[in-house]
Formats: sequence, structure tokens, C-alpha cells
Amino acid sequence: MTTQYSIDAPLKIGTRGSPLALAQAHETRSRLMAAHSLPEAAFTIEVIQTTGDAVQDRPLSEIGGKGLFTKEIEQALLDGRIDIAVHSMKDVATVLPDALVIDCALPREDVRDAFISPKYGAIAELPQGAVVGTSSLRRRAQLLAMRPDLKLVEFRGNVQTRLRKLDEGVATATFLACAGLRRLGNFELAKPIETDVMLPACAQGAVGIERRKDDEAAQALLAPIHDAETFTRISAERAFLKELDGSCRTPIGGLAELDGNTLRFRGEIIRPDGTTTHAGSWQGPPSEATRIGAEAGIELRAKGGEGFFA
Repeated sequence: MTTQYSIDAPLKIGTRGSPLALAQAHETRSRLMAAHSLPEAAFTIEVIQTTGDAVQDRPLSEIGGKGLFTKEIEQALLDGRIDIAVHSMKDVATVLPDALVIDCALPREDVRDAFISPKYGAIAELPQGAVVGTSSLRRRAQLLAMRPDLKLVEFRGNVQTRLRKLDEGVATATFLACAGLRRLGNFELAKPIETDVMLPACAQGAVGIERRKDDEAAQALLAPIHDAETFTRISAERAFLKELDGSCRTPIGGLAELDGNTLRFRGEIIRPDGTTTHAGSWQGPPSEATRIGAEAGIELRAKGGEGFFA
């Protein structure tokens, strides 16, 4: 199924409705406009509500794994209601529907986590027993490994909602991705945490664009905005996640970095209570990114053994 996109037949871009998701969809549209000298009228942005957005009163781990923020958008793609879908890659399942493909990534943003607190400047400054809000099992486990004294509470919602909860005193501190804060123009709130202190989620800071495999016009349109370095890095990270069956229910961190002709991958798995961590570093040629990530996943899965994430 191939369509020629134009003002008369605009490209329909599917996205979640959060301010961050919309910022990513607008960035995609801007890049496509610049790459092809097309006017804004050649594109429409279609907001699709996902299960992850609709259910705000329960932890993500209770309502399912990955796919909570993508399933309905992918269905719209399969149905032909939209032509491309813009995703935060850390929300995307490692196995896609057969008819869909992600072969375009935007240049990656800051991969780090940000510590956010109106009163304190870093994790180490938090007083004994301080209340910290996060919905991420990875961040919870990493925090408990560092500071088992902290009291952790569930903290769902978009960036604005979480900042409001801090103002209301629901928690003393929380964490957000630096990438999201940069894309929203709120980076002044961030106290970045270096990746050797808190390894980020796999594919954090990366935006991927999904399309139907048989849509050659969409493929041609997306090709000029594709960032190969980002794609190589997240290929390693997603291969790692796939071997570990990573979802919102599993505390896993992973980051691939390129240094010339070497791809270096760091990964870790943590018990949900923070009591045990298995971590390692692997490297090899960038052309073998998927193999490197998969090998890391297999090795750490063997170290963890059966029921590690229970």
C-alpha cells in the first residue's frame, strides 16, 4: 500500500496526547518539512489515547508490560487511520506487529535521568526516610540499592502532573528523563544524574518512527531524517531487553555508546527490592550492535537465575 503524500493527501502522524509526545510529533513534522521543503499543511497530527494514558490510578506494572503507550497507536497504523507513529522508544515493545517496522530514529537526546526536588540537590542530600515518588521499577530498585532507608511512593502522570505533585508535597523528590525536560524546555528544573550512578532505561531519550512495512512512500519520506548512530545504539539496548523479556515489570538499565569504531554497552539487572544487582560491560564493532546487546542479556539472565525479578 503506497500513497504519495501532499497537501491534498497529508501524511497523518499518530501520537499520544501528552505535551512531551506532542513535542516529539512536532519535531518529526518540522524535520520532515525541512528535509522535503514541504509546508505544514502536508501533515496532520492525530492524537490517540493509549491504555497507559487512560489508566492513571494504578502502577504500570499492574496493568501490563510494554505496549501500554503504543498498542492503540499501532492499531491505528494497521487500520490505515494514520501513516506513521512517533514513539518514545523506551515505551516500545521489543517485538513489533508483523506488518509494522521501525527503521527511522531521530537524533538521540540526553540519556540521563534527572533528580527533581524543590528542596534538595542530589540523592545523597535526602534526609533519612525521605519520601520519593516514582512509577519506574528500574529507578525504584536503583534507589533502594543506594538508599534502602528511602520511602518510595507511586508517582504516575506526565511531566506537568508529577511536578504538581511535588509542589503539593506528595513527595520530597522525583525523577524524570533529561530528554523529556529538554524537549519541553524545562531543563532548568533538572539536576542530571551521571550514567555511572544511575544507568538509564534502554532507549531512553530516543524517538523512533513506526510505519507499515509495505508503505514505500513513507519509507522514502522518513529516510532523510533517520539518525544511524542513534539507531545502532538503541538496537543494542533493545536486543539486551529482548533477551531479558524486559517490560515495565522488570528493573533493567542499559546504555550503548559509540566511540569511533567501538560500541560499548553497559547493562544491569536489579532485584525489585534493590538487594542484588548484576551488571557488566561489553564491546565490539557497531555493525554487531544487536549481537552485543543480546549477548549481554543472555549473560546477565544466567547470572540472575530463575525468578530473579520476582
